[in-house]
Amino acid sequence: MPEAMNANPTAIVIFGASGDLTRRKLIPALFNLYRRKRLPADMHIIGFARRNFTEDSFRADLESGLKEFAPEFYNDGDWKSFQTNIRYHTGNFDQVEDFETLGKLLSTIVGERGNCLYYLATPPEFYPVIVRNLGHLKMGQETQSWKRVVIEKPFGRDLQSARKLNEIVHAVFSEPQVFRIDHYLGKETAQNIIFFRFANTFLEPVWNRNYLDHVQITVSETVDVGHRAGYYDKAGVLRDMFQNHLLQLLALVAMEPPASFDADAIRNEKAKLFSAIRPITNEDIRQNSVRGQYQGYRDLSKVGQDSQTATFAAIRLFIDNWRWQGVPFFLRSGKAMTEKNSEVVLQFKRPPHVMFPMAADQWIKPNMLAICIQPHEGMHLRFEVKVPDSLSKTRSVHMMYHYEDDFGPSSLPDAYERLLLDAVTGDASLFTRSDEIEMAWRFIDPIIDAWESPNAQPPASYEPGSWGPPEADEFIGRIGRDWHNGCNH
Repeated sequence: MPEAMNANPTAIVIFGASGDLTRRKLIPALFNLYRRKRLPADMHIIGFARRNFTEDSFRADLESGLKEFAPEFYNDGDWKSFQTNIRYHTGNFDQVEDFETLGKLLSTIVGERGNCLYYLATPPEFYPVIVRNLGHLKMGQETQSWKRVVIEKPFGRDLQSARKLNEIVHAVFSEPQVFRIDHYLGKETAQNIIFFRFANTFLEPVWNRNYLDHVQITVSETVDVGHRAGYYDKAGVLRDMFQNHLLQLLALVAMEPPASFDADAIRNEKAKLFSAIRPITNEDIRQNSVRGQYQGYRDLSKVGQDSQTATFAAIRLFIDNWRWQGVPFFLRSGKAMTEKNSEVVLQFKRPPHVMFPMAADQWIKPNMLAICIQPHEGMHLRFEVKVPDSLSKTRSVHMMYHYEDDFGPSSLPDAYERLLLDAVTGDASLFTRSDEIEMAWRFIDPIIDAWESPNAQPPASYEPGSWGPPEADEFIGRIGRDWHNGCNH
């Protein structure tokens, strides 16, 4: 029996429980897990926030959020049963007295043998103070039960702050107790990259520099910055998307096969991969990156008229190891783009010799494999066939697989369901380890420093609803390549 599913009662304490994350994601995920009988039988949820909710008003607020954001899960009977396990505690994150009261509440609900999962659903500036207060009252110590902490992104805003936060966290919790969450790793299609690569033997011989020309990873969003402008103008696209989501997808695509499906074995291979990424020096920034800002961004409230914050970025990187030497990886992400799309595209090399009699203006397109993470969850393979009744004319065709075709339209669980369940059961496979975090920042920091320097070129402008600035097309076009939209044929 897994440690988390022992007979001890379990409490999930959500710090910042009055925020959108709790209403939109955490409670719908926990409620659906409850409906499916995936959670411990004796489980309790305690909200901790400054807002003066009563227990009834807190439950009513969560119920309205569930109806709004996950109506397909809602069932009046199940909710009435589920909400009896929900409590609320009004408190300030910086007041140790409020943590003392929380500790007494936990003792009343789950007793001295109770397991505790502390979920930090707060702005990042509160992470250190919450962890320190938990440590001050020894609420992270494991004696007769387990204690774990889940920390949302962003984990730091650069290498120095990430290291400092790791020091603060490790003073209270050991590394196996720490679950740094990246919801992209909870997506079923992101997890399937590992299975697709290592459960199908026909792929391994071609998943390397001998057959692949380059790899593209795209995470595009149609939404603009919106109400997050105050946060976003201090973060930008590199901190918001690249240091976490895109580099984690890169690791899944490029890492070596782990010896087992154990959390440490997987994270060891990801760490090796990050250590092999070639640093981008100041001299290489212009050749290996493009930053953009959508038109109208500076008109938003809490954004300065001279803001240089990037809402779009494209980066070329190389991995200096035996498998990937010389293969360029192109990563791009942006706000206010033409389409919401997350995908990985692997473009294969062209045939080394074409023996077919073809016209001078004809050429064979390279094969392409697209792993579609969202919203078109599945895979697309492009390959060449002969056009019927022609001498040697070829045409690209596509072989497509979509999850909903085989498993149904509602088969893919929300990422937070998987990640919350893993945190409760103690499986850290889909959570980032401290060394991964620091190595990712070590790669991203020099790019941020170059972009934020006084001598930096201003971000290229692009129209909302486009695929980013024209400079991004020129950037990849300089080496004779084009951006792909492999999951939309």
